[in-house]
Amino acid sequence: MISWICLFVAGLLEIVWVVALKYAENFSKLLPTAVFVVSIVSSFLLLNFAIRTLPLGLSYAIWTGMGAAGAVAAGIILFGEPTGFWQLLFLSMIVVGIIGINFVSEH
Repeated sequence: MISWICLFVAGLLEIVWVVALKYAENFSKLLPTAVFVVSIVSSFLLLNFAIRTLPLGLSYAIWTGMGAAGAVAAGIILFGEPTGFWQLLFLSMIVVGIIGINFVSEH
């Protein structure tokens, strides 16, 4: 169970680091740059811990899926990036894929 929690937190931290990267403005702002560094390192360390007991492919798919879907959602919410039916449809497909992988996985 701890591996799943680590994987989930690693996925959340992937969203944090990509948002911090945007706010860091080419690493010219200290606080967002620090948040970026801490969150990316933490995300990788937690992913590393999770793949010790969870299947690599499953873990990586969940981690990247959470990051991709979260980055798109953060872009829409925080930065007013354009969105429409097709963007939301395909974003939901990523989320459904992550859920589906969990249902069919033996772990």
